[in-house]
Amino acid sequence: MNNIFLSLSAVLISCATVFSAGAQEIKGDAKAGEKKIAMCIGCHGIQGYQASFPEIYKVPKIAGQSAKYIVSALTGYKKGTRLHPTMRGIVDNLSDQDMADISVYYEALGHVEGAPALAKAAEGNAHAAALLAKGNCTSCHGESFSKPIDPSYPKIAGQHRDYLFVALKSYKTEGNATWGRGNPIMGGVAKQFSNAELKELASYVSALPGELKTVPQSKFR
Repeated sequence: MNNIFLSLSAVLISCATVFSAGAQEIKGDAKAGEKKIAMCIGCHGIQGYQASFPEIYKVPKIAGQSAKYIVSALTGYKKGTRLHPTMRGIVDNLSDQDMADISVYYEALGHVEGAPALAKAAEGNAHAAALLAKGNCTSCHGESFSKPIDPSYPKIAGQHRDYLFVALKSYKTEGNATWGRGNPIMGGVAKQFSNAELKELASYVSALPGELKTVPQSKFR
């Protein structure tokens, strides 16, 4: 744990990421983001914390996630392509600058200096391998599921199994005013599978070594 925070201190000094919002470039500042996470740590700063809507599942690990993906996800909640009452209430109070700052903070929070490279994901059992091939999952999320082909796609290796399952199901949800995700690519992928198959995919990916973490914030340590 000390190594994580030592690494974070070094990264916070220099970490800044540029995002495009239309024609405007927004530079995220990790040190500024550290001061804006009061609404985040109540869920994402507690090990094993569980959400209860639309069902009980662990909230996602976001420390170490790509800043560009976090911005994309937060923007989705603000624009309504991702539906979740709690997250919508939070992002409605965030500016584009706030989202950029928070995102680079959480990306830096999971950084560990000198961490070994992740190995290629094992194929798993034959049925899991067939499901992965059917979904063509590595084409976006990478062979290790922790090195996506574009930083706007999420790292998913080692993410909580129950969260992955609920997230995948959300892409199949249509016509619900408070829950679901409107991503046409992921919608097309998820709708190929039964819920039992999505659960198997989530179990496989969650068991992989990954870079994502839940880092307890000072308020809860």
